[in-house]
Amino acid sequence: MKPVKVGLLGLGTVGGGTLNVLVRNAVEIARRAGREIVVAHAAAREFNRESLDGIDTVEVTDDAFKVVENPEIDIVVELIGGYSPARELVLKAIENGKHVVTANKALIAMHGDEIFAAAQAKGVTVAFEAAVAGGIPIIKAVREGLAANHIEWIAGIINGTGNFILTEMRDKGRDFADVLAEAQALGYAEADPTFDVEGIDAAHKLTILASLAFGIPLQFDRCYTEGISRIEPQDVTYAEEFGYRIKHLGVTRRTEKGIELRVHPTLIPERRLIANVDGVMNAVLVKGDAVGPTLYYGAGAGSLPTASAVVADVIDVTRTLTTDPENRVPHLAFQPGELSDMSVLSMDDVETAYYLRMTAEDKPGVVAAVAGILGDAGISIEAIKQKQPREGENQVPLVMLTHRVLERQMNEAISKIEALDAISADVIRIRVESLS
Repeated sequence: MKPVKVGLLGLGTVGGGTLNVLVRNAVEIARRAGREIVVAHAAAREFNRESLDGIDTVEVTDDAFKVVENPEIDIVVELIGGYSPARELVLKAIENGKHVVTANKALIAMHGDEIFAAAQAKGVTVAFEAAVAGGIPIIKAVREGLAANHIEWIAGIINGTGNFILTEMRDKGRDFADVLAEAQALGYAEADPTFDVEGIDAAHKLTILASLAFGIPLQFDRCYTEGISRIEPQDVTYAEEFGYRIKHLGVTRRTEKGIELRVHPTLIPERRLIANVDGVMNAVLVKGDAVGPTLYYGAGAGSLPTASAVVADVIDVTRTLTTDPENRVPHLAFQPGELSDMSVLSMDDVETAYYLRMTAEDKPGVVAAVAGILGDAGISIEAIKQKQPREGENQVPLVMLTHRVLERQMNEAISKIEALDAISADVIRIRVESLS
């Protein structure tokens, strides 16, 4: 049987790792796939030839469209990233009858519905395991391994940069800006870290997971997104005193009203396994009605971990090359005609518990005033801490945990609390999830 020929778009960190894995493990991969898989054509403007195994046998061009137009290519692997020209390249590959493998979470979250419809019409496969949590096979787990389950919720640490920053803040008491600078120096964060620290990267991934779990269209624009840049070392310390740890969490949950879809800093009980995922590692907790909670942990980024997922997709596509298109695993787990119109909830309609920190004047009646506002809003306080003022200062941090309440009620209460003369600066709010 003739080899399957792969066209590789991008020879950077992940593209180079993918080539190296395919070359180094060629014999093992052929044994698993049933036929040889070779990279025949690649596109890259710049690459380090010395670091790439087998590059001398690959035709390299600086025009990615030449790869997707090459009639010899069976599978196009898109590792350029971003929205454009990735979208145009993928759609052209599909139009040309080629299967596609991508690690591009932004592309799938924003344009996946269009791409999958085109692939369905053409009878080709689009595989995207590496788009979520790097080397962790979470797409396959949700789409296939847990197919018997009614998925209730998913909670994930799905951005290693944010997790590294919060871990350093907890373990060493460092400031956010200080740790971010180190993350950039180590290559964990980009020069512009917005996608990582403001939750956009995690929101792309969560959007994909929600579609797989609940059979809804991809709706990135409906995902509530909040970053970690306002977290201070004192918040990390207070969370520990209450028995919690702060993680930048993506949460999607099925409720009677609709689907929750949200990324934000979250207090998690320190005894939970996911609360102990540190550094740049990723973890995804999935709750199914039959299997119960299952945890998936591993490297969420990096050359070889991500290449592991890319090559696994290439092997899967190779196995299905002779399969009837109607009998392949659906792109978003559910058959295309069976997607649900269940709505994604507005953040105002989401119910969680809260951690609140405010700076208050050290005088009688302040705590009572705050408690009164919360009580009038139907918000019950679970725990409260008030620190002693430093010598010569008249303001103290007031920290509390609340019971579960609608976000809308909390927003109204916070507005009234911030209007008190005795409260200075904004109220810091972090949501709390028990994940039980």
